[in-house]
Amino acid sequence: MGRLKTYLLLLFLLVLCGCGGRPHGADPAVAAADSLHFARNLSIAYCDGYTSVRIRDPWDTLRQRQHYVLVDRDAPLPADLPADGLLIRTPVERAVIYTSVHTAIAEQLGALDRVVGVCEPEYITSQVVLDRIAAGRITDVGLSTAPNTERIVDLGSNLIIASPFENSGYGSAEKLGIPIVEAADYMENHPLGRTEWVLFYGLLFGARDEAEAAFAQTRDRYFALRALAADAPRPTVVLERKYGNSWAVPGGKSYIGTLHADAGADYLFRDVPGTNSTHLSFEEVYDRAGEAEFWLLKYGDRTPMTYARLAGEYDPYSHFRAWRERRIFACNTLTSTYYDDITLHPDWVLEDLIALYHPDLLPGHVQRYYFPVDE
Repeated sequence: MGRLKTYLLLLFLLVLCGCGGRPHGADPAVAAADSLHFARNLSIAYCDGYTSVRIRDPWDTLRQRQHYVLVDRDAPLPADLPADGLLIRTPVERAVIYTSVHTAIAEQLGALDRVVGVCEPEYITSQVVLDRIAAGRITDVGLSTAPNTERIVDLGSNLIIASPFENSGYGSAEKLGIPIVEAADYMENHPLGRTEWVLFYGLLFGARDEAEAAFAQTRDRYFALRALAADAPRPTVVLERKYGNSWAVPGGKSYIGTLHADAGADYLFRDVPGTNSTHLSFEEVYDRAGEAEFWLLKYGDRTPMTYARLAGEYDPYSHFRAWRERRIFACNTLTSTYYDDITLHPDWVLEDLIALYHPDLLPGHVQRYYFPVDE
């Protein structure tokens, strides 16, 4: 059975190679069966007259989730288009985007004029996008889980960008006949794997050069920051907090685990397997991380996080060393641009973390996301 799985995986990788192309400027010696360097669930192949983009199912890695065939809007259709591909004419002219993350990417690629609708604008932090919504240049199409499909049709949309979830579809939007791009970047386990998806979005919006420049800049800066912290002492850290009866602990190979390791921290749950979170009891977390030097958590609320609020949620938090030494730092995802930036700018997040763990390495750094919890 193991040999069969290995054979199927190799076969799938060969399929991912598509028509054998590779991205502009890529080193031909790197990953011949994978056109990208960090993203594991995305492949881009440049063919004669079209671009083949394949997305691997993050929840079943031997299965292809989608195959998109991109053809220039002004060019004739090639005669040899793959039969299994979903045709998308590019650059896309009227896109509806379900997430604030991908709306932010469109903005940073200079492609907001191609965005006609968004979901859940209350989670959007960009003032430029909010101003366009207020002016009627971008339309609120409702909840990402139940968008207003009539509005999507009325907008003349020719593309939907949405994040997929395991064993879940897109409801009535699937019946509109509008291509849905399944933006599974959030399932990548390396921070730069997420960033590499911007190359796909750049192709969709006719911003390939901008996307390649943005990726290269982020990649180079990320590596420079990682090198800066590589030889620093590694303080211990525990992440997030308890919800209900369990504490969701990010896996050691997750993008979160990778970020903290690259920032020069000793993440105490680095041996937790997989790239997702594992649910542990408070006692299990405390037994291992009660003496952690740092405690970092995220929350989304208009009310700032305080020690009093944490104590009100669960008084035993006060037993942690990081509590006693006032080394708890919180990121408010509702009032910061954390989720807007995490895909295209993991280097900014890495810089914030290094400045917390090793302030001597980045003197004068101004925090973007993580701040000391108030009394």
